[in-house]
Amino acid sequence: MTIAERRLCFEEAVAYVQESGQCAFAAVPVFGDDGETAEGARVFIVERGAGGGIRIRFLAGPFFSAALAADEILAGDEIPDRVRLLQFLPSTCREEWCSDQIQVLIGKLMQAAQVLAPEMPDYLGMPARAAAPEVAFPISMIGRPGAPEKGR
Repeated sequence: MTIAERRLCFEEAVAYVQESGQCAFAAVPVFGDDGETAEGARVFIVERGAGGGIRIRFLAGPFFSAALAADEILAGDEIPDRVRLLQFLPSTCREEWCSDQIQVLIGKLMQAAQVLAPEMPDYLGMPARAAAPEVAFPISMIGRPGAPEKGR
């Protein structure tokens, strides 16, 4: 089965999470000023919330950095419409993965989804570069509405 055949719309992802207790995720690249080079990613993980509902764990950040631009939990009624338009892959996730570099998190989610991607680099084996604990990336990096654009 190909990745395309395994993708779920938002409603299917919610049903999968509620029935299986696992998660489903979508990853969206964030492109640089040249519009061609992906500099980071936004990751949306659909998971069970309190009381049997669902929630979205939203993580975003640049590649090859331990600092995240966002690490938030969105309750079911807070999920933006644009997230509901994404395609998700069924997977599993561990809490500790969410503190990994964004490309490592995506790699682990893909591996847990049993997606074989031999062309993916070995991000786990690469040397890590970490930002100081007080470093946070500007909210404009993840493209939130109303956030100032880069360079302003």
